[in-house]
Amino acid sequence: MEMQPASQFGGEHNEPLDEARRLRRLQVMMSMVMSVISQDPDLTLEEAAEIAANARRAALSMFPDKELAYDILYRPRLQRLMNERFRLQ
Repeated sequence: MEMQPASQFGGEHNEPLDEARRLRRLQVMMSMVMSVISQDPDLTLEEAAEIAANARRAALSMFPDKELAYDILYRPRLQRLMNERFRLQ
């Protein structure tokens, strides 16, 4: 009798669990990104922008078809944080 890896066993039932894990990973990642941008005293505007762009790329690799959701949820938070931190506008 051949054993199947846990990821293949009941694949349809694991999809909500997998999505929940990816969502939690995204939330933790974005929390860390916002913490670094707001708290690192040596961070430059260019470095912060690069961190934000890399976070966006990572988020879209986890959720490829959710660009609009990212732009609605996280882009305004990051923009507001960077405006406050670097006194933009």
